[in-house]
Amino acid sequence: MTTTEQQPQTSRKVGLVGVGLMGHGIASNIVKHGHQLTVLEHAGNQPIDDLLKAGATSVKDVAALAAQVDVLILCVTGTPQVEAVMLGDNGALSTLRPGTVVIDCSTAVPASTAKVAQAVHAKGGRFLDTPMTRTAKEAAEGRLNLLVGGDAEVLASCLPLLRCFAENVTHVGDVGAGHAMKLLHNFVSLGTVALLCEAAACAQRAGVKPEVFVDVLAKGGGNGVALERLKPKLLTGSTDSLKFSMANAKKDLGYYNDMAEQSSSSHGIAQAVDALLAHGVEVFGPDRMVLDLVEALR
Repeated sequence: MTTTEQQPQTSRKVGLVGVGLMGHGIASNIVKHGHQLTVLEHAGNQPIDDLLKAGATSVKDVAALAAQVDVLILCVTGTPQVEAVMLGDNGALSTLRPGTVVIDCSTAVPASTAKVAQAVHAKGGRFLDTPMTRTAKEAAEGRLNLLVGGDAEVLASCLPLLRCFAENVTHVGDVGAGHAMKLLHNFVSLGTVALLCEAAACAQRAGVKPEVFVDVLAKGGGNGVALERLKPKLLTGSTDSLKFSMANAKKDLGYYNDMAEQSSSSHGIAQAVDALLAHGVEVFGPDRMVLDLVEALR
């Protein structure tokens, strides 16, 4: 079920952990829509001066943040960070109030998601896993896609808040289903990009000009979002169309492989994509963008 209807806005006390490239866009839209936002001060944040000027506040302690909000949004790197924020010593669960909704926008392993959700429910809270698709650009524009796992009634109560920063909200299923769908999405998305990067590197070695490579694929079976994201890299050298590091992509593929193993599913292609990303990290280090695979493979 894809949820697109608008509902009346009611100001809520919202906490946000993880003001990174995606989280900053989420935060700015939450403030813009009149909610009371408090963010966690953290070394991995983007600059938050603009958020503070717009009316947000900040705290330095997760437990202090959880104690004062109606909704706690997580937008952190992955499963270890989610578990540290929620389950760690002096983590959010130590002060979480009954009725508080935890919304996890991170990319995480579904088995861990179920564990965290169970701990939240034991404290009298409610939980949604709501991983995102699209990029930081759409986050800033309030046009993310959210894939939601959890109770439909909890989702309905949170929909006005989610619509502050999301264009499409899809209820995938029970707790963990959102994160499972995100891993499936990223396997397909990143796998297609990796395939095109390998083909582009081979094309360059074979003497095929980048503009010809792009034109032929665009007119045939290679057309699509992945090619549009790779196109600027091939024609101008820019990676701005997909600001996603190889290390982050490798992390997501690792999560997908773990999920596939647990369900006894074949995942040979995912393992091959993971190997390509590992090669890219070996050549350039973890912080180069996925689109730089073209150079690493060339």
